[in-house]
Amino acid sequence: MSTTAELLKGAAELFPDEVVTQAHVRHLDLPGAGRFALITLDNGFDHTKPTTFGPKSLANLNTAIDQVEAEAKAGEIVGAGLTGKPFIFAVGADLKGVELLKRHEDALAIGKGGHDVFKRLSSLGVPTFAYYNGAAMGGGVEVGLHCTYRTVSAAVPAFSLPEVFLGLVPGWGGCALLPNLIGADRAVSVIIENSLNQNRQLKGKQVFELGIADALFEGADFLEQSLLWTASVLKGETEVVRAEIDRGEAWDQAVERGRFIADSKVHGAAPAAYRALDIIAAAKNGDLRQGFDAEDQALADLIMGGELRSGIYAFNLVQKRGKRPAGAPDKSLARPVNKVGVVGAGLMASQLALLFARRLEVPVVLTDIDQERVDKGVGYVHGEIDKLLLKGRINQDKANRLKAAVTGSLDKAAAFGDADFVIEAVFEEMGVKQQVFAEVEAVVPEHAILATNTSSLSVTEMASKLKHPERVVGFHFFNPVAILPLLEIVRGERTDEAALATAFGVAKKLKKTAVLVKDAPAFVVNRILVRFMGEIQNVIDEGTPVATAEKAVEPLGLPMSPLVLLELVGPAIGLHVSETLHGAFPERFTVSPNLAAVVKAGKRGFYVYDSGKPELDPEVAALLVQGDTVLTEEQVRARVLDAVAQEIGLMLDEGVVAEAQDIDLCLITGAGWPFHLGGITPYLDREGVSERVLGRRFLAEGVASVPA
Repeated sequence: MSTTAELLKGAAELFPDEVVTQAHVRHLDLPGAGRFALITLDNGFDHTKPTTFGPKSLANLNTAIDQVEAEAKAGEIVGAGLTGKPFIFAVGADLKGVELLKRHEDALAIGKGGHDVFKRLSSLGVPTFAYYNGAAMGGGVEVGLHCTYRTVSAAVPAFSLPEVFLGLVPGWGGCALLPNLIGADRAVSVIIENSLNQNRQLKGKQVFELGIADALFEGADFLEQSLLWTASVLKGETEVVRAEIDRGEAWDQAVERGRFIADSKVHGAAPAAYRALDIIAAAKNGDLRQGFDAEDQALADLIMGGELRSGIYAFNLVQKRGKRPAGAPDKSLARPVNKVGVVGAGLMASQLALLFARRLEVPVVLTDIDQERVDKGVGYVHGEIDKLLLKGRINQDKANRLKAAVTGSLDKAAAFGDADFVIEAVFEEMGVKQQVFAEVEAVVPEHAILATNTSSLSVTEMASKLKHPERVVGFHFFNPVAILPLLEIVRGERTDEAALATAFGVAKKLKKTAVLVKDAPAFVVNRILVRFMGEIQNVIDEGTPVATAEKAVEPLGLPMSPLVLLELVGPAIGLHVSETLHGAFPERFTVSPNLAAVVKAGKRGFYVYDSGKPELDPEVAALLVQGDTVLTEEQVRARVLDAVAQEIGLMLDEGVVAEAQDIDLCLITGAGWPFHLGGITPYLDREGVSERVLGRRFLAEGVASVPA
């Protein structure tokens, strides 16, 4: 049987580039309580490089615990504590190391190594305390769960067990310890529900309210207050009372609730949530050793599976590639933007005005064809600012400044005469957009950038009649603007580097994930979604029941079904984009007569929700004209995925984006495509679709998959 030290040494050899966390031990005299050992986790970098646990880091913590354990045995200390460097407690396992693992036994060693080190904190012979002073995630949360007591700073901005979101389980004690600390229902919320809700984070106060921490202190003197509290606990002056855990029916109901959440989010398509729930279910008897063994096994199995590799790939895309867009020009070419103009005052234009005002903190002017529309647009923005104030997201002073910054005008010359960046969000029709740009070009300064929020029209054609087409750029946002991070930045044939650099600079200030896209019909997200939806629509038109067609793609674990998505987008917009793409690629993109009939009838979608669940609207059912070709779910799924693989292959051949990675980044950030798929291309590779359709993989072996 390998010792912990041997396990970690073997793992460290596989991961030579680890950013190593040190575990510094110092001693303090707690007033009236005695000598206390405090371990501080610190990787030597500032808060922008959070502390992680790779094999060498775990070995360092193990060595620190050796020292503290010896001191406890000798009666030299009365307790031991664990805290982090400024702003960071610890954010869990080092995922770069996990990516390198090729063998099940190496993955098992990572699980066992973490458990072996962390669980020593619960058996030191003296009470142990975790002081969550800053961000804590995954293994950072779990190391504290092994301690006897915990305090948390009210300033902690992010606290979570995000493993299920990435395709893992909390495997260093989280699944077994958390339900035994706060009850199964609350544990399911933290481990399953928050993870599957786009990795929702807890704040310090919530950590305390959930019962994860025993005390809450303000950030300014957090460690000092925690140590005073520790002294009072050790002296017996403060008694920590925790709620009794219901190990009866409530536990089983909590696990069932977790399964319902997992089913509604991933539809059985990703194993991590279900493995975590199995461990939580088994933890009901309080047998921690059995729970830790189950965590080790689940961790090893999932590390060697495609879902985690896709999850890490997706995480890296969003965190790294998303922040350094491929093909973006040198940022020194960007021009300053001190005033923004918005053409149009409808819902999309108003959302854009609010975003520009909040993020850029510069004057924003909306224009439209009549005063009523302008007033409505400005009124919408002011109303949204009031909502932010009510929720405590901004203070009164900020609200006043933002409202003053957003104004409206009917006079484009007065509105845009000194604007540096003007974006149009008018009706999606080429003639209308060309006319708007001609009017704007006549009144803006020479340096001003003209941006279009078109979702499918040619930026090149839109700019073709202008004196300066080089300053026109596509700036395609996704709805709802405040929530979806993606911004497709479209380079027209004549767009110059300065316009492009300015667009990327603005995108960064807007906190959007910008991807450079060639001026091709419908760009990236809409082209793939319309091909995807078009194939669903085709099989319905040919005779497959609506329910079968919808159910066929459930194993993808998408955030919503295709026809619910169509409802969100609006059938009329869906029809318009399919017509645009049919015009460009008639052999692959169809215009569904049934969709056209639904739009003509003024229906907002295919479903009614009388029972709370989506059911086919009888009026829509009466409109549908179907053939007699009925496909099975498997046949529908194969046909849809083949079509998507073909389209992505063609887009990459055409150079619509630099690489397959950009397609995935667009789908994750613009369409909410699941992390566990890694976007779409890893899934198509994993299911053999890419090879079948294109004769090649999109990504090399080991990228979003287990290395060969």
